[in-house]
Amino acid sequence: MGGKEITEEDFWSKMQQFTSARIGLGHTGISIPMKEVLSFKLAHAHARDAVYSHLDTDNITRQISELGIDLIVLKSQAEDRDTYLKRPDKGRVLSSTSKAIILDKSIPKGYDILIVAGDGLSAKAINENLIPLLENLFKINVQKSNYKIAPIVLVENARVAIGDEIGEILEAKIVIQLIGERPGLKSFDSLGAYITYAPKLGLTDEVRNCISNIRVGGLSSLIAADKIYYLIQEAFQRKLTGVQLKDNYSNDEFTLDKS
Repeated sequence: MGGKEITEEDFWSKMQQFTSARIGLGHTGISIPMKEVLSFKLAHAHARDAVYSHLDTDNITRQISELGIDLIVLKSQAEDRDTYLKRPDKGRVLSSTSKAIILDKSIPKGYDILIVAGDGLSAKAINENLIPLLENLFKINVQKSNYKIAPIVLVENARVAIGDEIGEILEAKIVIQLIGERPGLKSFDSLGAYITYAPKLGLTDEVRNCISNIRVGGLSSLIAADKIYYLIQEAFQRKLTGVQLKDNYSNDEFTLDKS
């Protein structure tokens, strides 16, 4: 009996090395151990905090400047977090002030690629994962393609579709919308990348390709950047994205020269 219990414990401890999911929690009598109950409650608190987290705009601005990249900071029509959560439609369009900023004639137009970063449902995801992903994306672009890339746009209280309006105004052929995903109990810092060809106001999600769970412990920024590059190449070739663009990416051979 005791030998069987030890064997089961060894099995689950080995399996726990391969996933952050709650497996092999054990039990005390008929209940989950108190340690695991408290861990669950803490994870739930982290997820709730992530929804109300704020963009670290100053730090992001500094880091993007160090990369030698221009940045435009904008806001959606959702003036605060409560409005953002209750009115998703307001997170999909720019505030009048922000729209005026990018409509200004002094802002150049006409790009191959526009990268928009928005807090979404987890600003923490942007704060922690944006810069590593940008570093890899720009390294790939320099090495392989040299596309004309617009200044990075950072948007507060953003939904995915806000990239369509920005892309249309800046006349971008493709928009990559990087956004904080809905927090989970083990992943409250996941970044999603939505790729849309020929962005314009009013598009819906079937015309996008999505790469999710970009974070430490999930999809690495290196592989995510490589996959984004693959989808961009396919999108330019076929002049579309979304359900009609099959994702046949394989990371057996990286596009990015890691040397």
